[in-house]
Amino acid sequence: MDYDAWFRAAVQRVRAEGRYRVFANLAREVGAYPRARMRTAAGPRDVVIWCSNDYLGMGHHPAVLDAGCAALRAHGAGAGGTRNISGTTHLHVRLERALAELHGKPAALLMTSGYVANETAISTIAQLLPDCLILSDADNHASMIAGIRASGCEKQIFRHNDPAHLERLLAAQPAGRAKLVAFEGVYSMDGDFGKIAEICAIARRHGALTYLDEVHAVGMYGAQGGGIAERDGLADQVDVIQGTLGKALGTAGGYVAGPAALIDALRSHAPGFIFTTSLPPATVAAALAALEILRGPEGQALRARHQERAATLKSRLQDAGLPVMPSPSHIVPL
Repeated sequence: MDYDAWFRAAVQRVRAEGRYRVFANLAREVGAYPRARMRTAAGPRDVVIWCSNDYLGMGHHPAVLDAGCAALRAHGAGAGGTRNISGTTHLHVRLERALAELHGKPAALLMTSGYVANETAISTIAQLLPDCLILSDADNHASMIAGIRASGCEKQIFRHNDPAHLERLLAAQPAGRAKLVAFEGVYSMDGDFGKIAEICAIARRHGALTYLDEVHAVGMYGAQGGGIAERDGLADQVDVIQGTLGKALGTAGGYVAGPAALIDALRSHAPGFIFTTSLPPATVAAALAALEILRGPEGQALRARHQERAATLKSRLQDAGLPVMPSPSHIVPL
């Protein structure tokens, strides 16, 4: 068996589809955001990173850097293991409490990335419920799709942002069947908002749990940066809110926030949480500092400035005749 031939063929298929990536060799520089140095065969050159998810520059904020450096020197480079063995620090506890408070939920659970949080939480929640049906928005992120697949549960796809289609699917199910509705606050490809109020109302009528991915909205919307659900006063209508530390908070990691019993069940059953090394203390401390900033007046000013910049960019691109897709959020889809 020529194993390399199979792998070369797999890569060639990606090339033929025009999806093969050559990674830019970048070095972000503190104080120069959003500029970076890119290393090329012709030598290094300065570039502007137009596609960063570090939306508000928290990855370069002096207070965030100071918090991370202090934690690194105080607690070391790593957490020491999984959360179940030796990898929970007081910093982890503090950040989980702050994230739960941000979303108005009783509890929260940190995980190693937003992708892991979605894959692990969705699959575990569905597996813990009897004969669970998962109903997924057609435009949900790959990590949510991975979680749905990993659950092994039956799934149905409702048309993107189509509450009427969701209601028809739910109405066809027995009232007593366990159901989980998964959708997003801001959809990253088109930049549109999820219809949280309508979807939650329909889910309640049919006895379904709601699971809301707010990764592109945490830090970016709401008085405290709690996302679209906070902005619209709907956080209490959503059962589970998932977010990331790797976008507006400028660090790395993911989490879910929700009812205490559900979060405790995830902590006790989710393989993607149980069997992996915990986030480093420096990362947790930096995220905690970023969250504290974004929940205050500076965060409000940063959000307003970012919205203005995104709107200005869209306007200038349109004036230049470039094919910018319309979107109500800060995302600029081309």
